[in-house]
Amino acid sequence: MNILVINAGSSSLKYQLYDMKTETAIATGRVERIGMDSSILTHEVAHQPEVREVSEILDHTTAVKKVLDMLTHRKFGVLRNISDIQAVGHRVVHGGESFSESVLVDAKVKLEIRRLFDLAPLHNPAHMMGIAAVEENLPHVPQAVVFDTAFHQSMPPTSYLYAIPTVLYRKHKIRRYGFHGTSHDYVSQRAAEYLGKPLEQLKLITCHIGNGASCTAILHGKSFDTSMGMTPLEGLMMGTRSGDLDPAVVPYTINKEELTLNEVNSMLNKHSGLIAISGVSSDMREIVEAMNDGNDNAKLAFDMYTYRIRKYIGAYIAAMDGADAIIFTAGVGENSDVLRKAVCERLTFFGVQLDEAKNAIRSPEPRKITTDDSAVSVLVVPTNEELLIARDTYRLVLTKLVGQGVETEG
Repeated sequence: MNILVINAGSSSLKYQLYDMKTETAIATGRVERIGMDSSILTHEVAHQPEVREVSEILDHTTAVKKVLDMLTHRKFGVLRNISDIQAVGHRVVHGGESFSESVLVDAKVKLEIRRLFDLAPLHNPAHMMGIAAVEENLPHVPQAVVFDTAFHQSMPPTSYLYAIPTVLYRKHKIRRYGFHGTSHDYVSQRAAEYLGKPLEQLKLITCHIGNGASCTAILHGKSFDTSMGMTPLEGLMMGTRSGDLDPAVVPYTINKEELTLNEVNSMLNKHSGLIAISGVSSDMREIVEAMNDGNDNAKLAFDMYTYRIRKYIGAYIAAMDGADAIIFTAGVGENSDVLRKAVCERLTFFGVQLDEAKNAIRSPEPRKITTDDSAVSVLVVPTNEELLIARDTYRLVLTKLVGQGVETEG
């Protein structure tokens, strides 16, 4: 079965085509600048040069058509025709309390995703455009949605409720939802496989560290607590997001600087974090380079960033009464040995003993970067959210077909 995985943004669309017999991505790409006459489609197939095409793509429906044309292209494609795509899986950021697992798309699901627009105004509307675009181009192909928030629906009320009047939760569902759930779910499964232990017996702390960043306490295979909140703004310091701060900062800043709510929201989401403190960049690679060149602001940004990761790790060890492993994943977590060292070298109280030689190794496979006698293992596990979306889509479609008495293969 071939499954197309789509992550639609307001002006972009990323895609991967999976052959589920081998769970291999046989083609990947992205469409950028949707809505312009100079949109860019980038397409890549293993062992072949990247293809780049500039054209007018005014909406997501056209973007999906361009993707399908490329996938079936005589020279650059990997499919004979679009009927070779048996299902499409979508990433959807916010599922609220309505979705605790991935689901097949139907009218009720689409209505509920729209109802949640207020909780994710920058993301869910774009995801719905992606779903509608696939319906236009592949009207008879089943679609599934995989939610960033679904994995965290296992959190207990002690973790997800805010200490504010409960009427706000009852009326408006103001609570912690958490994000990056697909990534935290995937790497926890891979970590259990690597450790050779059942996931249900482990206490794990997963650190998804990229431009957006979050930590999750995973107790016996379930999300127990996570650093992001009702929105992705809460929690760790990030590339351009502030992370945790005193809520009183918002009205105080509005009063002192005569800013609007939208302007403060933009400041906290787009002009804070690493870029605000360093004055250099939101990219950790450039922060480390500037720090090594003697830039004090870059060093301060790096130290604040790693300090907050350590704080959450310490909090989650306390919350779960211990941890079997700490896992680093995502762009920064997987690739920055400097960051991992800075975090781990001050976790010795918990029995973490970093092996610097192992930490310096880069590999596409899961690996341990602590010594053999370390009381808590620290792992680097490359994430693959798209593969998990493909797996969930495959499972849902296969279950539906079997339920209908349809014989299936691959």
